[in-house]
Amino acid sequence: MPSSHRITTCLWFDSQGEEAANYYVGIFKNSRITDIGRYGEAGKEQHGRPAGSVMIVVFELDGQQFTALNGGPHFQFTPAISMQVSCKTQAEVDHYWDKLSAGGDPKAQQCGWLADKYGLSWQIVPDLVPKLLGDPKSPKSQRAMNAMMQQKKPDIAAMQRAYDG
Repeated sequence: MPSSHRITTCLWFDSQGEEAANYYVGIFKNSRITDIGRYGEAGKEQHGRPAGSVMIVVFELDGQQFTALNGGPHFQFTPAISMQVSCKTQAEVDHYWDKLSAGGDPKAQQCGWLADKYGLSWQIVPDLVPKLLGDPKSPKSQRAMNAMMQQKKPDIAAMQRAYDG
């Protein structure tokens, strides 16, 4: 499956790769599934998957290419790797937060981070955050940071109010 992208993120799923790709494609604009590859008989003693079952799903989220691999239960997602979504408005923050956190682990939510129903970690980041937190010596930035640390889902107006004093 040739790709026009040199580097593509591969997400390892037990067997839910196609389901997850469809889920993510339904959340992000300018997204689509571009290819599905299936297991054959070759290598069955290693992969143990039925011939014809989905092996990989190549998909794009807002033009960024990903591959979902149905590789079995051997590996799981950890928060050490996360997908970051930049948001211009609170409406975008709300949209991505609500969609991606649905069915996920509520205990994994802090400061714009969440884990979706597949265990994949996401950061929902308002574009304004680097400006608000940009000067760690500034009392304004410290107030904005304190406000952000109290939030699960980012609240742009609350961070701006804290920054403004």
